[in-house]
Amino acid sequence: MTARSEFQIIADLFAPLARSCPGAYGLLDDAAVVAVPAGRELVVTADALVSGVHFLPDDPYGCIARKVLRVNLSDLAAMGADPYGFLLTCAFPVDTPDSWLVDFARGLADDVALFGIPLLGGDTVATPGPASFTVTAMGTVASGKALRRGSAMPGDLIVVTGTIGDGALGLIAAQGEVGLCCDQVGKEFLVDRYCIPRPRLSVPAALSGGIRAAMDISDGLVQDLGHMCQLSGLRADITLADIPLSGPVHCCVTSNSSLYEAVMAGGDDYELLMAIDPAFDLPSEVDGVPLSVIGRFTEGNGCHVMGISGGTWQPKKTGFKHF
Repeated sequence: MTARSEFQIIADLFAPLARSCPGAYGLLDDAAVVAVPAGRELVVTADALVSGVHFLPDDPYGCIARKVLRVNLSDLAAMGADPYGFLLTCAFPVDTPDSWLVDFARGLADDVALFGIPLLGGDTVATPGPASFTVTAMGTVASGKALRRGSAMPGDLIVVTGTIGDGALGLIAAQGEVGLCCDQVGKEFLVDRYCIPRPRLSVPAALSGGIRAAMDISDGLVQDLGHMCQLSGLRADITLADIPLSGPVHCCVTSNSSLYEAVMAGGDDYELLMAIDPAFDLPSEVDGVPLSVIGRFTEGNGCHVMGISGGTWQPKKTGFKHF
C-alpha cells in the first residue's frame, strides 16, 4: 500500500506530466485554462477502462496507463484531430502498492512524450472496488474539417489501417485459453497488441482530399462498420478474404476458422475504418502503416460479409456490448 497522500501522488507522479502546458499550472489549481488556436476547433472525447472489463487485473500498471491514453488518442485520430491535452481520473484500489503507482506514472510519461500531449488535470481517488481509469482527451482540428462517421457516399471504398483481430486474439492469448496455433513469439505479439493500442494519428492528414468518413474500430469491425452504415444511410459489402491479418492471426484462423468470429467481432483493434473517395490515389501505406481496401459502400443498409468460400458469412455476435 502506498504511503503517499493524494496530493503527494499528484505532485510526485503526475505534475511532471503537465510541464509543457502553462495553462495546467502544475496541477496546483482547480482547473486548467485551454486556449484554442485561431482557425481551429476543439475535439473532445472520453473513455473509461475498468479492471476485469477492459484490462486484466494482473496487467502491468504501466501498460494500463498507456492503453487508457491511447484508446482516447484513437478517437482523436478518427476525427482527424491533433492531440492537445488530456484529463485523467484514477480510482486506485486502497491496497495498491506504491511501486504500481510509479509504474503507472512512468508508462503514462512515456506516451505523454511520444505523442506530445500534456496532462491538464483530473482526479485521484482510492476505491474499495476494482481499479478504473478515465481519460478525457482534447485535440484540435481545422475549423469545419472534423471527420464524421456518417459522411460516406455510395461507391466509396471501405479502407482499414493495419491488421484486424490482433487485439481480440491477444486477449485470448493473455488469458491462456487454448485454440491459438501460433508459436510463443506470435502469442507475445498478440498480447502486446491487446495491451498497447497504436493510435493512427498521422493517417487522416495523409489522406486529406480523399477521406470522407472515419471511426476507430474498438468494439469489432462488423459492429463498427454497421454504425457507419446506419449513420450514412448506406450498405457495406466486404469480403472476409480481404481483411488484413497479421502473421499470428492468419496462422490461427487457418488452423481454426471459428476464430474469425473473434477477429471480426472481438474488438480492441483501435485501427481506423474509413470511407475513401474511389477517385483518390490511395497509397498502400502511411508512415509504415498498411492501408487495405476491404469492400465498398453501396445503396442499401447494413453490413454484409462475403465468406472465404463465397456466400454470406454472419458472426454469432457483431461486436462487444456493455449492456
